[in-house]
Amino acid sequence: MTSHAPFTIAAIIVLACWALAFVAYLPPVAKRAKVPWGPIFFALGWLVIAGYLTWLWIALERPPLRTQGETRLWYTLFLPLIGLIVEWRWKTKTLAFPTIIMASVFLIITLAHPETLDKSMMPALRSPWFAPHVIVYMVSYATLGIAAALAAWALLQQFTHAGYNLEQAVLEARRLIVIGFPFLTVGLIFGAFWAKIAWGHYWSWDPKETWAFMTWAMYLAYLHLDRYTKLSSRTQLALIAGAFIILLGCWFGVNALPSAQNSVHAYSGTN
Repeated sequence: MTSHAPFTIAAIIVLACWALAFVAYLPPVAKRAKVPWGPIFFALGWLVIAGYLTWLWIALERPPLRTQGETRLWYTLFLPLIGLIVEWRWKTKTLAFPTIIMASVFLIITLAHPETLDKSMMPALRSPWFAPHVIVYMVSYATLGIAAALAAWALLQQFTHAGYNLEQAVLEARRLIVIGFPFLTVGLIFGAFWAKIAWGHYWSWDPKETWAFMTWAMYLAYLHLDRYTKLSSRTQLALIAGAFIILLGCWFGVNALPSAQNSVHAYSGTN
């Protein structure tokens, strides 16, 4: 069994880096700085998380993807990475605050609820499709999570700062969904391949599978509404934030449903 001490140390360092990044991104601080400390501290925190996950993979002698806590670590890894790439590619600063906040929240949740870190791996998880399925899903969840955080941040700013540009927030959130939705689709397909090998069938309308389909359908519906209707910016941002709530229900909430107790995905809290 692996100790939690390395994670605790790593998490504290990461949170300190991201707190400094948050301060460095503040307009009064950023304008005076000659060095882009915000992205630097954000990237340093990411490097610590990446280093810890690498160490954990080696220590456990398996992909650290078995439990919800482990998947949250991957989520915390991809959130800042995607945020930094998008910030560099689109030359935008609007994603910094919501991304830092969301990544920190998920890291704090994992720090507050440590899980057993052992080397055991159920037979169903030894499929070659398991790791790609989860990793692709975490990439999509991170991208869609940033879109939702941006949407919620923009709605909050619109109430506190008159004249806040909601249209720009919609544009950037939509771009993120266009990136994240294909990953969500691929993750769903990989999951079907995994299910075929692990349980003998591609799809069985298991509670987890049903919620995964609901999540996919929700984002597909948003993309169609965006293309064929003229929704207000505020409505679009509310839909984007709401869709992520469905996603969180698929990731965490479905586990609390009575029907999920008989789910094939209910293995030691890993679903």
